[in-house]
Amino acid sequence: MSDPRLKTLKIKTGVVKRLAKEKVTYEKEADQQRARIEKYKADGKDEYDIKKQEEVLQETLMMVPDCQRKLVKAFDELKGILDTEIDLKESDEYNSAVSVLDEAKLQLPQPTEI
Repeated sequence: MSDPRLKTLKIKTGVVKRLAKEKVTYEKEADQQRARIEKYKADGKDEYDIKKQEEVLQETLMMVPDCQRKLVKAFDELKGILDTEIDLKESDEYNSAVSVLDEAKLQLPQPTEI
């Protein structure tokens, strides 16, 4: 891997993969936190404990848009590299980047229909 373009491609691919995974993790954590809050309410836990759990939920929910913003930026950068470095199409790094983009596309914000 003497070509510096391949190294850049590999790094950018890793960034997109990590950010997509991070976003999914925060969303799962938020769902778990919601369930925990509902359980606390059902069990009649102290109002202070419920309030603290709701604060944790809000912190988690704030992380999702931040991850999404970073993911969109990294996705666009990697897509730009793939569009300009077509001569690398035969490399494993290029093919790996294409598959990571396809997977990460599911985590991008969907345009709202009018």
